[in-house]
Amino acid sequence: MNKVILIGNLTKDPELTTTNSGVSVCRFTLAVSRRFANAEGERETDFINVVVWRVLADNCHKFLKKGSKTAVVGNLQTRSYDANDGTKRYITEVVAEEVEFISTKNDSAVTTRSEDDDVAKLEPITDDNLPF
Repeated sequence: MNKVILIGNLTKDPELTTTNSGVSVCRFTLAVSRRFANAEGERETDFINVVVWRVLADNCHKFLKKGSKTAVVGNLQTRSYDANDGTKRYITEVVAEEVEFISTKNDSAVTTRSEDDDVAKLEPITDDNLPF
């Protein structure tokens, strides 16, 4: 069984490309804190490459940004290629099947509202207004 579940924050804005056949591909890196502290008492962080395909790729590019908290469910994939210098390079990444937007671009927009505005809209209730 090959199943990966991660929750972390994007290290930079996601990058969207398309294949020659027009299929959307979105790539981003997820910073995931380890569960336990190391010998010095610090929690280390792993940086996991994630690849998303098709409509989900378009949505990730549209709604995620650097710092967005995101949950990813997928499988681990390893591939290799020969570099220009003749060495063999290996890439390990998560191919996402599901992506949950825990925080998105819209979450960073802070709206301020005065408590007095809400209180001013309140009206007193009398016995005549009660439904029971």
